[in-house]
Amino acid sequence: MQYNIAIIKGDGIGPEIVTQAQKVIKKIGEVYNHKFNFKNLLAGGCAIDDCGECLPENTIKEAKNSDAVLLGAVGGPKWDNEPSNNRPEKALLGLRSALGLFCNLRPAKVYKELLYSSPLKKNIIEGVDIIVYRELTSGIYFGKKETAQDGKSAYDIMSYTEDEIISIARLAFNSARERKKHVTLIDKSNVLETSKLWRKVVKNISKDYSDVKLDFMYVDNASMQLIKNPKQFDIILTENMFGDILSDELSMITGSIGLLPSASIRSDKFGMYEPIHGSAPDIADKNIANPIATILSVSMMLRYSFGLEKEAVAVENAVLKTIEDGFRTPDIYIENINTRKLFGFIKYKSAYKNTKKVGTIEITDEILRRIK
Repeated sequence: MQYNIAIIKGDGIGPEIVTQAQKVIKKIGEVYNHKFNFKNLLAGGCAIDDCGECLPENTIKEAKNSDAVLLGAVGGPKWDNEPSNNRPEKALLGLRSALGLFCNLRPAKVYKELLYSSPLKKNIIEGVDIIVYRELTSGIYFGKKETAQDGKSAYDIMSYTEDEIISIARLAFNSARERKKHVTLIDKSNVLETSKLWRKVVKNISKDYSDVKLDFMYVDNASMQLIKNPKQFDIILTENMFGDILSDELSMITGSIGLLPSASIRSDKFGMYEPIHGSAPDIADKNIANPIATILSVSMMLRYSFGLEKEAVAVENAVLKTIEDGFRTPDIYIENINTRKLFGFIKYKSAYKNTKKVGTIEITDEILRRIK
């Protein structure tokens, strides 16, 4: 089979991690006899530098003509003084809107080999396997916004329609049927009118899924419960801003934001795939960024956009085996186990004695060796 992938490397560590992810895609092509064609496009700060705008029209056009998009990360202090409508981050919102990517999937799974990279206790996080279904093209990020001319006041409007809620809710419930049959709607319906609408619509949809358990939680309580007992969650369904914040919290529970992939999809197979982290310009070009989140985003691309399940599993297994064999980028490597004595880590020293700290390129090479 042949697939066309739009590549947007972006800024900061984006070019490094996407370059490594492309190696994985090429390896899958070799092993499973597929052809992957890459088209490099500009978005974010690098696009501002090149042509003066964060999201060139040609990028949107070429992305629409592809089978999927692989994105690195955009932004950085270099462009902080750009007008608000031309900030690098606006490129992300523009791509999501132009491509109709209303559903953001953010899985968070704890590797048993990395239990002690998490700031939480082993018994709290062991076995955590959560997927966040985040609505992506509406809400406060896309609502009307304005700053007063005197700069002393501003507003951002959060708005949702029934149809927008129905679209993502049905995807979440359908996914729940393939997992633990449990959906938790995260909202703030005691305060926000939009959340009241979310709760009403999702309650009504749940009648078509009598085999799926539905419960509700306010977002402030959810932020606490994710720390106290994350294993109570299976699928989290929520609006745009809440999903953005909670999924970043989840990344720390798993041990590092460098581990979590994401997929932004629509009703057909088209999607944009990216790590959930930012551009991290402070560590760019140092060969220390963790490419695993981007590589696992490739796995999601293979599964959701191309329907290549065994190829997706091959990537996931290669990542798992690399971690099991002790290879660690700096963000998930414990430098000196003795310094963690106060937190009870010293008794788990054996879990780390055979680990090896490696760079961005080296850990990708190890993953490549394990794709079979």
